[in-house]
Amino acid sequence: QIAFMTLTLFPIRLFFAAFMMLLAWPFAFIASMGTDEQEPEKPLSWWRKIVDILLKAIMRMMWLAGGFHWINVKGRRALPAEAAILTVAPHSSYFDAIPVTMTFASIVMKAESKDIPVWGTLIKYIRPVFVSRSDQDSRRKTVEEIKRRAQSDGKWPQIMIFPEGTCTNRSCLITFKPGAFIPGVPVQPVVLRYPNKLDTITWTWQGPGALEILWLTLCQFHNSVEIEFLPVYIPSEEERKDPALYANNVRRVMAEALGVSVTDYTYEDCQLALAEGQLRLPADTCLLEFAKLVRSLGLKPETLEDDLDKYATSAMKMEKDKVDLKEFAAYLEFPESHTLESMFALFDENEDGTIDIREFVIALSVVCKPSKTLETIQLAFQLYQSENGTITEEDLAHILKTAMGVSQIDVTHLFRAVDEEEKGEITYDEFYRFAELYPHFAEDYLYADQMGAESSLETSPLSAPNGICTDFSPENAEDKKKPLQKKLN
Repeated sequence: QIAFMTLTLFPIRLFFAAFMMLLAWPFAFIASMGTDEQEPEKPLSWWRKIVDILLKAIMRMMWLAGGFHWINVKGRRALPAEAAILTVAPHSSYFDAIPVTMTFASIVMKAESKDIPVWGTLIKYIRPVFVSRSDQDSRRKTVEEIKRRAQSDGKWPQIMIFPEGTCTNRSCLITFKPGAFIPGVPVQPVVLRYPNKLDTITWTWQGPGALEILWLTLCQFHNSVEIEFLPVYIPSEEERKDPALYANNVRRVMAEALGVSVTDYTYEDCQLALAEGQLRLPADTCLLEFAKLVRSLGLKPETLEDDLDKYATSAMKMEKDKVDLKEFAAYLEFPESHTLESMFALFDENEDGTIDIREFVIALSVVCKPSKTLETIQLAFQLYQSENGTITEEDLAHILKTAMGVSQIDVTHLFRAVDEEEKGEITYDEFYRFAELYPHFAEDYLYADQMGAESSLETSPLSAPNGICTDFSPENAEDKKKPLQKKLN
């Protein structure tokens, strides 16, 4: 079928879809000229209403060309005055743009998108909330803009937000980001389904790329999509004060409508699990659990690098490496809590009520900078090295066990390879030179011995339980609640 469709219908569909997009461009360009980006037009002028109708018709023809012959819509879309924000999930593909083109709701987009030829003009027409990567304060400004529009009593077009923040394969709903829920206004949950015999839609961290997804989808005779508008969710007073609680409750409603589970893993956890550093995390790592606890304390791994330097400096100044729970709380400047106790337990390897504070710093470094393996190891050397700047084989074992989040690891082969002069100790410079000569040192000296032939650490699309990342399926997420193995406990 793919061979036949590639030679016949595929090029026709591709040409027609491109033509529809080009046809939409002049209408969007003219309608966007002279508009004030700060304030909405109210009421909408008659000619803008006509342009809206024309563009929606053109976009519908574009999807028709892609094999979406009919779009099944369930429920009633709320008016902007009823729900200023539409929360859409699961987010699994760029075909999720279908409800955007049907509603012309505003979306949150990176600022660079508006400079894309043709597509950028169409994006600007729906008056999105732009996020600038170059602006360090962009996240705060984005939230403020969403809040301003959401509290305009329906003056602005509705904002459509995909709160998962990344693409998954629809087997579960990951943690919702709080941006859509910070304004504390009613939202309308919208769920997407693609009930096709073959899934050529899903575009995630692993598996087919964007062009292959487009090719395979256009080679299907028919593609189905269902859009269901659920009842408007009106937050309680408690939910208005707690956006995370609000987000979780809305996620639960959407998961029930979809008949799927939820998992507490986030977009940042995906980055951690799939980081392409020299120390790739094994499937049984406890660092994902550690990352969840870090977030539960109110610390954000993506903005923690400054705090990491503070914690590392403080750890190096401490007179002792072992601390109890009370001292750990004082070190972090946090009150004792159940979350802090759980984090402490992860590092309490001997169950003697004390932990090595250096291990916490190393684990935090991995979570903050998952792809920068050598930076974490350099920091670890500074924490463990003697007065002459060296560490022993036992020290290296502690460092790598913590950096990988496992209970046991054999570093003998690696240590001897670095310690060419057989001094029984190595410096970071020696380790760094070795890592430059053998960039795959972990795979050659650690993983092969640790995992054996039956349990390779190679991450492949076939071995991943779902499209987020390895061991992120709801079943495995439940397993995380069981007692954890040592290192981290």
